[in-house]
Amino acid sequence: MIATILHRTAADCAEELPGAPPKHPSGTEREVFTARGKVFTLMTEVPRRPVVILKAEFGEARPLRDQYSHITPGYHMHKHWITLEGGDGVDKELVDELVTDSYRLVVAHLPEAGRPVDPHTYGRRTRAAR
Repeated sequence: MIATILHRTAADCAEELPGAPPKHPSGTEREVFTARGKVFTLMTEVPRRPVVILKAEFGEARPLRDQYSHITPGYHMHKHWITLEGGDGVDKELVDELVTDSYRLVVAHLPEAGRPVDPHTYGRRTRAAR
């Protein structure tokens, strides 16, 4: 996937998730998607290229970085975040999976009564099934 399409693909996926409207907290520098006010996807070109920053499961961030050369540690984020860039091996299915996984992780930490979906069942897929 070329870098210029990466943001649109991630945004298209995020916009379909329940209760996840886009926000532009810093003008046009970045677009943020939240679940009940908690960030799960951040899109920016601040590092001088289009990137998508996503939350990753505790044990998945490093294996994802090892498997995909276009996944690096989260740009200016905590160690449980990853940065995704466009490039070979990055396709719509991978972007959709990573955005959905990030969303589920954030929703899982919301109070149960405020969750827009059940994070344990919503959008579950395994990389082995791909």
